[in-house]
Amino acid sequence: MTGRISRLLPRAATAVALALTFSAPLYAADISIPMRDGLPTLAPLVDKVTPAVVNVAVKSKMDMEENPLFKDPKFRRFFDLPDKLPPQERSSVGSGVIIDAKKGYILTNHHVIDDASDIAVTLLDKRVYTAKVIGGDKETDVALLQIQAPNLTALAIGDATAMRVGDYVVAVGNPFGLGQTVTSGIVSALGRSQLSIEGYEDFIQTDASINPGNSGGALVNLKGELIGINTAIIGPSGGNVGVGFAIPTTMVKSVMAQLIEYGEVRRGQIGVQIQDMTPELAKNLGIDRTEGALIGAVVKGSPAEAAGLKAGDVAIELDGKPLRTMSDLRNRIGMMTLGTSVKLAVLRNGAKKDFTITIGKPAQEKVIASAKGPEGRPALAGATFSNTEPGDKVRGVRVTNVERDSQAAQFLKPGDLIVSVNRKEVSSVEEFTVAMTSSNRQTALFVKRNGEDLLLIVP
Repeated sequence: MTGRISRLLPRAATAVALALTFSAPLYAADISIPMRDGLPTLAPLVDKVTPAVVNVAVKSKMDMEENPLFKDPKFRRFFDLPDKLPPQERSSVGSGVIIDAKKGYILTNHHVIDDASDIAVTLLDKRVYTAKVIGGDKETDVALLQIQAPNLTALAIGDATAMRVGDYVVAVGNPFGLGQTVTSGIVSALGRSQLSIEGYEDFIQTDASINPGNSGGALVNLKGELIGINTAIIGPSGGNVGVGFAIPTTMVKSVMAQLIEYGEVRRGQIGVQIQDMTPELAKNLGIDRTEGALIGAVVKGSPAEAAGLKAGDVAIELDGKPLRTMSDLRNRIGMMTLGTSVKLAVLRNGAKKDFTITIGKPAQEKVIASAKGPEGRPALAGATFSNTEPGDKVRGVRVTNVERDSQAAQFLKPGDLIVSVNRKEVSSVEEFTVAMTSSNRQTALFVKRNGEDLLLIVP
């Protein structure tokens, strides 16, 4: 796929103007579109929706990159420089959607308000309020704000599952900090995933014009109901080329409920390693279908093992609803709260079997790479490690997660098995931590990845 996937958050001033543009043709034959002077119009819909879409202006602080000369103590003393430069203040603008007028709840994107020191919400009528963060979830890029304000207008949350490719949609947001802007288009695709935008992906794709600054804005149907939160675009230079993505309300509602109750998402798991079915896999396994999630491994002591799932099973239904891909299973399990019981249907040896599984806590992982990495080893920042299972044939340290765009992503991938550090075998996270923190620069890691042996040099 060519082009660049971009967040929709510009560095700009607050909203200053209202612009209305309609990019897709709408026809009078569609009975859901009102008429004015014999012509189709979306003006009544716009009047209903726009008061619920707000401008979100964010101030945050970020550490400044230092010139290498500044690291010289003599240079600092000569010019009387502080030991550490003060953080630089940054301003940015996004969008949000009021979904509860009485409580003042506003949905937006997590990346819009991440690391914010101050958040100002501007309503369509120019009233400005300071917002409080109720909670945020980086994995789905959803955040919930709250303001104390009278006479708010909220959007009703619609059913994203009822949308079909070709349905008309309207996007409202604050592109480029210009002010509230309305565009129209259609649903271009549903269930978009594996785009590496978020941890959990089930996007609505639309050709309604979306640009930087629309992050957190509303995607609505022709009833004026919220069916998605705009989050990203694909474009060669970060601008709109007719490929935009919104988080569907099916996912947003689940996240929002947990943010209200806990201030965070307490995500569970069932303990399986899965992959998509392919025609080749189906043929090799003697299965007459290519949809579903193939279970490659079952974690020992997990809810899946307790329920009786086995490697080689193909998950085809969850609570009676079909599973098309591994993302379907991962997304739906990931949105459920701990302790929830689900019914999973699988194909085993050509026969359908049903299992009842209780969502459990994620396996305990030990993180030795914090935001700055272990002491003296920033190259591993963003990676998470865990011990191998007792039954594993090869001992070592498993790489369980690597944050996108992190330092560790240059070297490691999820699933890597680190066998040794500088030719010294490591069999636990503790041993690995000691080896990495005591090693000199240019540390050699012997890694097994997808059946291949690799030697990685980590600075």
